[in-house]
Amino acid sequence: MVWRNHSTIAEFILLGLSADPEVQILLFVLFMGLYLLTMMGNLMMLLVIRADSHFHTPMYFFLSHLSFLDLCFSSVTVPKLLESLLSKKKIISKEGCLTQAFFVFDIGGTEIFLLSVMAYDRYAAICYPFLYNQVMSGQLCMNLVWASWALGFLDAVINIPLAVNLNFCEAHIIPHYSCELPSLFPLSCSDISSNVTVLVGSTVLHGFGTFFLIFFSYTRIVSTILSISFTTGRSKAFSTCSSHLTVVSFFYGSAFLRYLMPTSGSPLELIFSIPYGVVTPLPNPLIYSLKNKDVKAALRRTLGKHLPQ
Repeated sequence: MVWRNHSTIAEFILLGLSADPEVQILLFVLFMGLYLLTMMGNLMMLLVIRADSHFHTPMYFFLSHLSFLDLCFSSVTVPKLLESLLSKKKIISKEGCLTQAFFVFDIGGTEIFLLSVMAYDRYAAICYPFLYNQVMSGQLCMNLVWASWALGFLDAVINIPLAVNLNFCEAHIIPHYSCELPSLFPLSCSDISSNVTVLVGSTVLHGFGTFFLIFFSYTRIVSTILSISFTTGRSKAFSTCSSHLTVVSFFYGSAFLRYLMPTSGSPLELIFSIPYGVVTPLPNPLIYSLKNKDVKAALRRTLGKHLPQ
């Protein structure tokens, strides 16, 4: 029920990570450095994959979209965090807050689907190597990417419009550095039961549905790898999957804990949000490049072409 005797709040205060000015400066320098490295790393991956014909394969096609998503995701969350660290008035409008929450859902949801698509790609490459080019055709790869974007957008469209109709009467302080639905619900003086039900339902279907696809793919992958008689063959097969598994574990673990745990304003919510909201977009290009000799060689060639002689 809406409390009609109260005026509706149109702005929120983002408390951020710390109220200590000295700590805020240190955090600003830290997260600004992470943001710049994230931009540089992912832009470099996009440049290398586009410039080198050796990487015009399904795996790197998906990886280029992952880098683009990481660029977008960082740009949704980190700039507002940096602004809050320097500003005395840590204010964000209701419309701005819901817009940020929309893109967190949209881009984050798309990335989760894309990670499951990349697991299927590794499954096809290892379990059906001779049919790989037929299975992972260019048209199928494009359709899978578009499907990932569409499903991520659908998840946002299901949740955010319901939040638009919520009223916020007295409480207006968000104990977080960004706007996410779990942080907004406790502040509302409207009935949020349907919002919570839809959020939990979509998170479970979205998260566990894609997790099942990843689990199925890697169950078949491990079974196939263990049947390989040569140790070098096993090592190479495991190497092609370890990067993806590292990214999946980091992103899924923190995101699931954030959206499925009860909202209480505890520091744990910030701890679980920082990995997928700020940190994960940086390691992705590092994990895929530092563990791949071909990427490192292509990076040197690409940089050599663009450096002045």
